[in-house]
This record gives sequence, structure tokens and C-alpha cells, in this order.
Amino acid sequence: MATKNPQRPAPRGARTPDASRRSERSRRAILEASLELIGEVGYHKLTIEAIASRAGVGKQTIYRWWPSKAAVLLDAFTARTEDADYDAGLPDTGDLAADLKSVLRATVDEFNDPAFEAPYRALAVAGAADADLSREVVARLDEPGHAVYLKRLRAAQEAGQIRSDVDLRLAVDLLLAPFFQRWLTRTGDLTHAFTDALVDLVLAGLRPRA
Repeated sequence: MATKNPQRPAPRGARTPDASRRSERSRRAILEASLELIGEVGYHKLTIEAIASRAGVGKQTIYRWWPSKAAVLLDAFTARTEDADYDAGLPDTGDLAADLKSVLRATVDEFNDPAFEAPYRALAVAGAADADLSREVVARLDEPGHAVYLKRLRAAQEAGQIRSDVDLRLAVDLLLAPFFQRWLTRTGDLTHAFTDALVDLVLAGLRPRA
């Protein structure tokens, strides 16, 4: 009866494959593939199979880490925006209107960039039909951004540039909700002129009364 060949020792100097590195490479490939495909085919035609094929992995690898294509896309988009320095906050030059206009103009440029717009729009649409996903998007993407506006408005309130009785969270909503609504529904062009006018209108209602 034939006997099994004994396991040969690894050659001296040979490296043991690093499973964690292999997993991280696969994870990054999956995230990048999802962002590429969302821009090419849109959310409704995006599939786990297509992501797996583009990333060069089996679809079971994806399902081992994520429950759905929306979860993959959320992680991919979050990874792309994770370098945002929320701790630095909004600029504070002492001119509240100028600071808000500067930041919102930059946000207009970002939201009009197809590489940003396609995945974020897909997440917004998917979140409308999935409460759990919507809560994740709010917690990971929306709340950190809202917090920096709240911090800047609070500083302006302490400096006497905003009335002391103003609900600052509501004030942030007054600034950002019309912006997002116009972008999401495409009811008008998202331009610097629009956000400049929005800032002027909102601050007119927040400043101390004569």
C-alpha cells in the first residue's frame, strides 16, 4: 500500500504567505471596483457578481465581509472621504458669511464632481428604501459634516454675530437642507451663486435684531 509523502519543510528563507495582507488587498480591490462600476452602470445595474469580477475575487469573499452591495458602496465611499479633516472645523476669519460661502462653494464643486456624485447619490436613493442603511449614512457621512457647521455657528453666536435665542441645529438644517434638496432632486443648478444667496438669506434671519 502506498504511503503518503511526508510534508516537506519550507525552503530556508521562504516567507509564509501573509493572509492579512492578502485580505486587505482584496478588500481594497472590492471597494475600488464598486466605485468604478457605480459611475459606469449606476446603482440599479450594480451587482455583487460584477464587483467580484472587476476586483478579481469570488463573490463569496464579498458576502463574507458585506451583506449587500449598498454596504460595500457605503464602506467604499466612506474610505474615499475619510481624509476629511473634521477636527479642523470650518474656517473662522471672523466673517461668518464669507466663511460659510467659501465652504459651500467648495462643497458645490465636490457635489458636481461625477466621482463624488455617483456613489453619494446612489447611497441617498438606496437609503430612502432601507432604514438601516439610511441610519448608517447619516451616522457616518452626514453627522460629522453637520457637526463642523454647528461648531462654527456656535462660535459666531458666542461672538454676538447670531442671536442668543437661535436653535443652532435648526440653523444648520436651514443652510444644508436646501442645498441637498436641490442637488438630490435636480430642481435647479447647484452653483456658487445659489449657495451665496442661501447664506445671505439664512444669516438675515439669524443675526441680532437692530
